[in-house]
Amino acid sequence: MQRRNFLKSAAILSTAGFITPVLASSSKSSVVEPSSSDGRRRFILTNTYHLVAPEGSEGVVKLWIPLPEDTQFQRVSKLNFTGSFKDAYISSNNSYGAKTLFATWPDAKDSMTMTVELDIETLDWEPVKSGALTHYRTPTQIHYPADVERYLLPTKHMPINGIVKQTADKIVGSETEPLKQARLIYLWVSANMFRDNSVIGCGTGDVASILESGKLGGKCTDINSVFVALMRAVGIPAREMFGIRLGQAIKMGHYSKKAFGSADDKGAADVSGGQHCRAMFYLAGYGWLPADPADVTKMRLTEKKEHSDPAVQAVNDYLFGNWEMNWVGFNYGRDFDLFPEAEQTPLNNFGYPYAEVDGDPVNYYEPKVFAYDYQSIEQR
Repeated sequence: MQRRNFLKSAAILSTAGFITPVLASSSKSSVVEPSSSDGRRRFILTNTYHLVAPEGSEGVVKLWIPLPEDTQFQRVSKLNFTGSFKDAYISSNNSYGAKTLFATWPDAKDSMTMTVELDIETLDWEPVKSGALTHYRTPTQIHYPADVERYLLPTKHMPINGIVKQTADKIVGSETEPLKQARLIYLWVSANMFRDNSVIGCGTGDVASILESGKLGGKCTDINSVFVALMRAVGIPAREMFGIRLGQAIKMGHYSKKAFGSADDKGAADVSGGQHCRAMFYLAGYGWLPADPADVTKMRLTEKKEHSDPAVQAVNDYLFGNWEMNWVGFNYGRDFDLFPEAEQTPLNNFGYPYAEVDGDPVNYYEPKVFAYDYQSIEQR
């Protein structure tokens, strides 16, 4: 990755087109800067699997593990895996190019173990905070690259017509500038949706059902999928990225010690249940930009604050156009087929490991049932 300083003072475009500070270090709500002055961090993530067959299931066992891809904000510098498997290999042979570690065992009665160790380097992705959009202008004619156009299309869980289109049109009103439309949608989602901790895992992201119910709650996949679907409904490419938190939030940790990721004083964290979905959208003439309205709702619930609270609003501003990278992203897959193809298909999303015993899926929402254990240690 190229060395870039993402930590200098910058600004964010408000809905009215004015400039407001984003987690500005000169304000009373200044944040503690990360240990690396240029926003870089490094984590060792160790994933241990000891598969347990569902009661009554026997036969061939197959395991699909999502792996991080290399991007401008993250890089896997080392990957090792060992275990009792018969065969294991890495492939991205699926419609989203989702990098996958696939392993098989011939008999569920045998010991089924696997350990995966990843050395991950991250860089805070802060295009808005860094001022990268200061001189941006919307093109008079908008053209999207072929690999971006797919993120305008509906999926089974994210339709873009009916109530989704109606809701999106109401939110943007007469606004035609894509960046301002995006911010209007982001602000609507973060203000009107709420985190519901009773939802299993990260949620299913069934957008039409959420909007039709009138109960605008859920977990990160539900909330960020609503954002993505509404964006697509107004013609702006958008997608989720499924991943996992790796350790302590530093910048965002100033506003909540628990909502955005935590670790002990040695940088170690049990992240077995740390899966988190984020969102991004494509701005014609610029490229992809990050967003995460779901984490605004999580912080609000965790800290028991109103949306109008200054701390919530600081987080709300930052998470439109910026990500603190104590998190690693795996892939953008939604409603797609794994490779090799699974018996239960298509898969809603690929943020968790997925396994089948003779075609019977193992409950990946419960690490102790699956069973898997994820441990992360930040290298300082």
